[in-house]
Amino acid sequence: MKKLKKRTRSNQQKVETRLYPKEEAISLLKETANAKFVESIEAHISLSIDPKYSDQQLRSTLILPRGTGKIKRIAVLMPFESITEEYKGLADIIGSEDLIELISKGNLDFDILISTPDMMPKLAKLGRILGPKGLMPSPKAGTVTTDIKLTLEEFKKGKLEYRADKTGIVHLLFGKSNFTDADLLENLTAVYKSVENNKPLGVKGQYFKTFHICSTMGPSIELDISALKLSTS
Repeated sequence: MKKLKKRTRSNQQKVETRLYPKEEAISLLKETANAKFVESIEAHISLSIDPKYSDQQLRSTLILPRGTGKIKRIAVLMPFESITEEYKGLADIIGSEDLIELISKGNLDFDILISTPDMMPKLAKLGRILGPKGLMPSPKAGTVTTDIKLTLEEFKKGKLEYRADKTGIVHLLFGKSNFTDADLLENLTAVYKSVENNKPLGVKGQYFKTFHICSTMGPSIELDISALKLSTS
């Protein structure tokens, strides 16, 4: 425990109280991601929105060009007669009424649930099970679809859903500490562009308040948003 405290203190001392350009921030983040395991790399973006208003809510998806580095189990719910060997090969779990029965018993051995539109009415009764876990499929999340193959391929490549919490902050994973600087920069740029392009219609004036990145065990590093905007425009 003493070693952990020493490492944490040393890492915190490396981060200055200032805004960092993205290249320097990524380099410093990699330097401070020095735990004895591969750490996740996260973005925490504070926005000038009030999600209690319908025109200031933010929920969208993006495909990280270099993936998340995290393997997710994907389940597919679709009519029994539509299930093919190809779908079975792409999905980790696939089913129809049998999958609904498993979910109703609390078997949630998956990270993402994709459903065809015609199966959604049958899932309604499972809202109390899926909702709190963030697993209920929805069109906004891209998990209700008629193109099962394309959707599966996108999520396998690193597609992820994000949303602003009730305080207007977006939290999302955009890589791992064993990614190269270039890969993390590419993913970070994709994150910024997606949040910027999905600015809620009800937001007036300044949109971004603060933009921090960190590793699982590392200190938070604040990005220079103006420089980030210029570099991605």
